[in-house]
Amino acid sequence: MTNDTPARLPLAVAIMGPTASGKTGAALEIARRRPCEIISVDSALVYRGMDIGTAKPTPDELAAVPHHLIDIIDPAESYSVMQFRADALRLVDEIRQRGALPLLVGGTMLYFKALRDGLDALPPADPLIRAELDRDAAELGMPAMHARLATLDAPTAARLKPNDSQRIQRALEIIRLTGQPMSELLAQAVPEPLPFRLLPIALEPSDRAVLHQRIATRFDAMLDRANGGLLAEVRRLRTRGDLHPGLPSMRCVGYRQAWEYLDGQIDRATLRDKGIAATRQLAKRQLTWLRSMPDRIVIDCLAPEPAPAERIMAEIARWERTDG
Repeated sequence: MTNDTPARLPLAVAIMGPTASGKTGAALEIARRRPCEIISVDSALVYRGMDIGTAKPTPDELAAVPHHLIDIIDPAESYSVMQFRADALRLVDEIRQRGALPLLVGGTMLYFKALRDGLDALPPADPLIRAELDRDAAELGMPAMHARLATLDAPTAARLKPNDSQRIQRALEIIRLTGQPMSELLAQAVPEPLPFRLLPIALEPSDRAVLHQRIATRFDAMLDRANGGLLAEVRRLRTRGDLHPGLPSMRCVGYRQAWEYLDGQIDRATLRDKGIAATRQLAKRQLTWLRSMPDRIVIDCLAPEPAPAERIMAEIARWERTDG
């Protein structure tokens, strides 16, 4: 057996799952039992000052075990998949050198996919083409832009909603830059091998209705939290004056609906209904992503015994004894 075979590579653990599946609690329980550090795999937790609507770990939880990729950028800034992959690879190596086990914990499945499969060779953004597409979108509307994409790259258009402006315009931009559909470029991508073994654990509900109730309960708690909850948090963000609903940070589930409420577009009951519905849709998309990972180890996040953390610990022990 050579030094670069999988059994010789260090281990990192991916704890994936839909929102409200108990990923954070499981990771913290594991970290209480052995030296671990947590790498957040969540596109919302990167933002400073966005704590309630993102269900960010509490200060006590953050102090109990080292956390990474939380509170690293301002809400006016953006954080790319490329940045995440580079940061995650660096952090896994640093954590292993400190003798701890890296736990990659979160629900941003695009980040997990980029980490596992590598980045595609898509070209960087072009400001001039972006500006032209913005003008077209303002004049024609996103349904027309989606229809344009369907004539040029049907597979990509089929997986995007007609109002997904960011991804539709990115796909059209790629066609302009390369002369090829994004779907073809992605099919040509060659996966990049990881410098560690990744144990893929998925916390998934055996009863979707129970997960939906968890989501509703958690969203209500965000709204009813002391000191104004989510609405007070979004009010504070709005007073800065440099944030707007088009930013990736303000498009996060909960924040988008709170912004609409504070703009007077919807009432509080509608805010609650739309926020819960959007969170359930997010969970549905996350579960769809997970089902596309056939090698994942599925653990019922609703099982009382053995608890998810116990099951994960057993899988970690098994992988540390074997090649996985």
